[in-house]
Amino acid sequence: MMKLLEKFFEGVLWNSRFVVIAAVVGSLLAGFAIFYMATVDVANLFMHALHYADADLTEMTRKALHDSTVTHIVEVVDGYLLATVMLIFSLGLYELFISDIDQAHGSRASSKILVINSLDDLKSRLAKVILMIMIVTLFEEAINMHVTQPLDLIYMGGSIALIALALYWSHAADGKHGSDDEADIEHNGKEGH
Repeated sequence: MMKLLEKFFEGVLWNSRFVVIAAVVGSLLAGFAIFYMATVDVANLFMHALHYADADLTEMTRKALHDSTVTHIVEVVDGYLLATVMLIFSLGLYELFISDIDQAHGSRASSKILVINSLDDLKSRLAKVILMIMIVTLFEEAINMHVTQPLDLIYMGGSIALIALALYWSHAADGKHGSDDEADIEHNGKEGH
């Protein structure tokens, strides 16, 4: 009787992982919504940019249009990056909790970023894209920044230095993991001989 109860409980416990489908579908839909909004922004941006060549525009108006276009492009990049985060999160959750995505593993054209093997893989990939979003957001703020005192330049320089440090640590961690993977492959190859 206890063995039967244990087997039933373990079955319920194991199948409870399917609740993650809600997060997978929700993240996927949110990603699609952000892709849609960013694409509409690109279409609107293109329509406004067509007026850039108008002979009626004054230099001041043209400069304002240029600055606003650059700002909107940065916002669009930010939107696409956020949509990518949602897509990676959705695919990663599915691979971790539900099942491997056979087409992702079987296709030579598939990106390695979409193949998630552990929770650390998912966190690492998300962290990289979030870091890129932060860089784009900093760039957007830098474009709109009005320097009124020397301290503003120090703050800007400090934020750029911190972002550069974060990028350095991110790439240094990739190098460490890459060399660990190469060492494992080399070790396994020697054991096979």
